[in-house]
Amino acid sequence: MTLWSFLTSFFSGAKPMPPAPPPAPETAEQEAANLATQFEGFSPTPYQDPAGIWTIGYGSTRDAKNNPVTAETPPIDKATALAWLADDMNFAFQDIAEAVKVPLTDNERAALADFIYNVGQGAFNGSTMLKLLNAGQFSAAAAQFDLWDHAGGVVLAGLLRRREAEKTLFEGSD
Repeated sequence: MTLWSFLTSFFSGAKPMPPAPPPAPETAEQEAANLATQFEGFSPTPYQDPAGIWTIGYGSTRDAKNNPVTAETPPIDKATALAWLADDMNFAFQDIAEAVKVPLTDNERAALADFIYNVGQGAFNGSTMLKLLNAGQFSAAAAQFDLWDHAGGVVLAGLLRRREAEKTLFEGSD
């Protein structure tokens, strides 16, 4: 509350407004979805990503019936895209719960979920990153994000920025 608003309310007899509560912290699920929507962007129609994979919405590669997205997949709206993203993120968080054998912070879980959403469960489960994590080598595991900035054999600026954001989140404190 500013001094002016306090003085105005004091002299008018009005009770001062209590300060607004701080915003609720983001959950790991919200943080991961925020990263995905930021880096994927929205497309209502199917398109091929830089690696040639058919994608729709906020980067979904499968529809609600778990069918692969193709050029013939019908357009979707943002609400549908967000629902598909939420489903895909649930699978990523389930994979983390099953594959990672060490305790993680919410930030670490969120960063890993976005990473899995982007590169796929199989790539993560076979990765050096996972091996290092399960060995308790968190700094070395975080350094692995930097190695995943290629698509189709080419370094992509967008992937580089995404990996930097994931790494920053992973290394941040809750």
